[in-house]
Amino acid sequence: MSSTHSAAETDQTPQAPNDATAQLAALRLELDRLDDAIHDLLMQRADVVVRVAALGAKGRVAFRPGREAEIIRRLLRRHAGPLPRRLLSRLWRELFAATTSMQGPYVITVCETGAGNEFVQCAREHFGALTPLRVHHSPAQAIAEVSAGSATAAVLPMPADEEVPATAWWIALLHRDEPRIHVVARLPFWAPRSEGAPQVQALVVAAVAPDPSAQDRSLVGLELPLDMSRARLSAGLAAAGFTQSAAILRRDAGAQMAHALVEVDGYVADGDGRLAAIPDVLRPPVVLGAYAVPLDGDNA
Repeated sequence: MSSTHSAAETDQTPQAPNDATAQLAALRLELDRLDDAIHDLLMQRADVVVRVAALGAKGRVAFRPGREAEIIRRLLRRHAGPLPRRLLSRLWRELFAATTSMQGPYVITVCETGAGNEFVQCAREHFGALTPLRVHHSPAQAIAEVSAGSATAAVLPMPADEEVPATAWWIALLHRDEPRIHVVARLPFWAPRSEGAPQVQALVVAAVAPDPSAQDRSLVGLELPLDMSRARLSAGLAAAGFTQSAAILRRDAGAQMAHALVEVDGYVADGDGRLAAIPDVLRPPVVLGAYAVPLDGDNA
């Protein structure tokens, strides 16, 4: 007894993929090709970093925040397309962390003053998700690790007028102890804050001099008479040729002098002639460091 089959049952010809499926497959192949090309370039960049490290001074920290800021600014100037600019900065921050760690020990200490670990989060954002962090609860402990050479840099709370003497860590930098500790960066470098991002402000110190980035602010420490006023301080800085952007003036109980931390525009080196022109100082002014101006909506 014979059987019959319908045309639908006997036609076993496979269905041709539609145009969208074919295009998606082609695009995935293109992404794979681009991933391979990016990986090739990353490996080439790592090879160049190894050669740079071989030419560098032995024993020096492979840490140049100013150079890193210059690179990110340059890339943002040439950036186009839908990739978010903040993501470009984030990618290169991880790349800097990885390549710096290739050149020698790379450990960051953090002075965490709150319960929310915001300074730790801020350090992670800047120094990389996998960079070793050591957490302390006083600025002196964090700085001590940098002085001892067991840490590359320390992340410290931004100085403020209302802080107690024990947390005014910048006053100790006026002594210029060896190794000399400088402010070298301000965090966060990507200033616009997304939801859930840490809101704190911090400074980074290291046992190296800051490297200029072409868009910098400098910090100068001053020892002044107790009767010094903010208006008189600002007038003296302007007369010396500085453009002041911020200042902290402290008169601690029992102190024989006032201490000022002034933030001025531009990169100021130790030999800057304007320092000697600042009036009313009890001792020569001390350049405490400099940092690359963070990126905001206008300069990013």
